[in-house]
Amino acid sequence: MRYFLDPFGCVKNQVDAETMMACLNNSGWTAADDPGGADLIIVNSCGFIESAKRESINAVLGWRKLYPDKKILLAGCLSQRYRAELAESLPEADVLFGNTDLARISAAADRALGREPRREPEAAETAAGPGHAGPSAGGVVPISTPGQRPLLSLPGSAYVKISEGCNNRCAFCAIPLIRGSLVCRPVPDILAECQELLRRGVREINLIGQDTGSYRAPGAGLPDLLEALSALEGRFWVRLLYIHPDNFPLPILDIMARDRRFLPYFDIPFQHGSAKILAAMNRRGNAETYLRLLETIRGRLPGAAIRSTFMTGFPGETDEDFAALLDFQERARLDWLGCFTFSPEEDTDACAMKNRVSKKIAAARRLLVEERQTPLTEKNMDRFTGKTYEALVEEKIEGEAGLYLGRLSCQAPEVDGATVIHCGDDRRLEPGTLVRTKVFARTGFDLQARAG
Repeated sequence: MRYFLDPFGCVKNQVDAETMMACLNNSGWTAADDPGGADLIIVNSCGFIESAKRESINAVLGWRKLYPDKKILLAGCLSQRYRAELAESLPEADVLFGNTDLARISAAADRALGREPRREPEAAETAAGPGHAGPSAGGVVPISTPGQRPLLSLPGSAYVKISEGCNNRCAFCAIPLIRGSLVCRPVPDILAECQELLRRGVREINLIGQDTGSYRAPGAGLPDLLEALSALEGRFWVRLLYIHPDNFPLPILDIMARDRRFLPYFDIPFQHGSAKILAAMNRRGNAETYLRLLETIRGRLPGAAIRSTFMTGFPGETDEDFAALLDFQERARLDWLGCFTFSPEEDTDACAMKNRVSKKIAAARRLLVEERQTPLTEKNMDRFTGKTYEALVEEKIEGEAGLYLGRLSCQAPEVDGATVIHCGDDRRLEPGTLVRTKVFARTGFDLQARAG
């Protein structure tokens, strides 16, 4: 039997998709290159914000319209959180499958083809009931078969999920409602997966979780995990993503300064600069503490690249609060910034808050943040010109002799700018490998580099 997987959502959802593919492949299923050749279409949904929910539901409706006779399985966060509701309102999906036990995907796929009941058995439900994730490490493929996990990333890069769920309880965030409280994988488990990925030729390991800074396994925190990874031999990168600013473990800076394979790149979602709004978001920090954190990072790791996210339109955000956000943006001098407007997610604390900001004002504020970030990012990228760095080659630019796309340590996969690598007409670069390059120019957010 053949399946086609249509993925949505974040890179944590991507790891779930890869895990489901591994489980299906191990059970005798085969991945199809296109939905027309598949017996089953799997939509791995996102349920984080309203627009992502609509996108996933529209995918199911679109596939049903295109292929009325095929079976469709709706997996992922959306069906985990709204399983009961979708069972009634979305008959276009033949089976609904959550994300608390990904190893059960093969049974769910078999049910789809056998016209079995659409919902997972009650045994797969958590104590909290339908729509609530229980403690889970994301259904990671058992470490005895990690080499069989397909990688949906570009060559040479892979994501390794070190934890699942979150304990931060930010007022606007539905993640704990979907994926439950924080549960961390043991260090030996993560270490073994990373070793296997390196044996497969991966050169960039991206450690991910809802908040990697909160990693706490038995007898180990994030610094202990990094120490264990530092003992691995070879030429590779380790990139840390998603560190909540209130939980930043400063000891990791010493480890990263000692072992330069840990990239000086930090993804820290500050969200705002107003003390009032941050408190309403259920965050402990403020603009000054966050600026001191940035100063500490940059002082210990000169040239560190910082990515963050901001939110506009949070309930109660006044013109004064927004001015505080803009002031923080200017003083933080972030390298990369994503900005999004508040989305009221049901059952979160923020959803019940009064003094809503209109969508029009929230959107206008987001555009202003993005407008002001452009010169900041361009100026920050200028500091890389004239210097030599390793670059991860991702793909050849079609129709352009001697040109490849890649990334430096300051550029995370998919979300930041790229580096155009010039290597000359007579030289070929292998996607997924690390090469020495010298940056000679900036074009917009992207860098131009010459392979050494």
